[in-house]
Amino acid sequence: MIPMQAQETTLNKAKRKTHSRVKRKALVKSACIHLVLIVACIIAVYPFLRVVSISLRPGASLLSTSLSLIPQGATLDNYRTLIFDKDFTIWLWNSLIVSVATVLIGLMLAATAAYAFSRWKFPGRRQGLVFLLLTQMLPPGMLLLPIYIMVVRLNLFNTYTGMIIAYSVGSVPFSIWLLKGYYDTIPKELEEAALVDGADPLTTFYRIVLPLAAPALAIAGLFSFMTAWNEYMMARVMLQKASMFTWPLGFQKLRDQFTTQWGVFSAASVLVAIPVMLLFLYSSKWLISGLTLGGLKE
Repeated sequence: MIPMQAQETTLNKAKRKTHSRVKRKALVKSACIHLVLIVACIIAVYPFLRVVSISLRPGASLLSTSLSLIPQGATLDNYRTLIFDKDFTIWLWNSLIVSVATVLIGLMLAATAAYAFSRWKFPGRRQGLVFLLLTQMLPPGMLLLPIYIMVVRLNLFNTYTGMIIAYSVGSVPFSIWLLKGYYDTIPKELEEAALVDGADPLTTFYRIVLPLAAPALAIAGLFSFMTAWNEYMMARVMLQKASMFTWPLGFQKLRDQFTTQWGVFSAASVLVAIPVMLLFLYSSKWLISGLTLGGLKE
């Protein structure tokens, strides 16, 4: 017979070995995952770093035999040329006006419309949702002609208002679907409790529903901003005044018939990416789910 103390010692050793083996497997798995993520990040960031490198090169050379990210004789002349000798600040300002206005108008329309689709039952509700979904399946080029005709008949051609309407048409249907799905996850009991406490439906919507839907609003806002910020085709048709060019149109002026100012072009590419990154970093705190957890009393 094996003494009880010896049995316990053997059992403890087996437990320690098993725990050590599991811990090693977990560490190896974690190391492999982090290695893959690091490689993926390098692959994703490297092209942007190359653009930064080109923007720091003296002259307008695009290709180089050197693989260093900081080129020899690095200079900020391309950035100075872009800001002081070109109309870059005007292009950037025009893009900001159109993009911010598109976000504000698009979110106002989408937030209210999505709430109606989520909470109210009315004739044509399902057909309306299907119609909005079908509009997202159309290629953007197919919407160019009808939107152009509509803007011309409203005497909004070559105006910021016409551009904002055109961009809102493309972003609102997606935002409605996104917000409608999120509204469905918000318990109706929260609104009913507010109504019992004396709040009217409008106050309930703005004070209860919208704060809880902040993650979906942030995503919809980012989508609307990116739609207006990077769009080229619609702007090329709708804008004719050089003073109203957005940055995708303004970049054409950096290219001559036979040459392209690659250094200045790269510097502009770096600068136009900054507002998008700042907006994403600012709104990332809302890009989480589960804000309604604990909203109901047990």
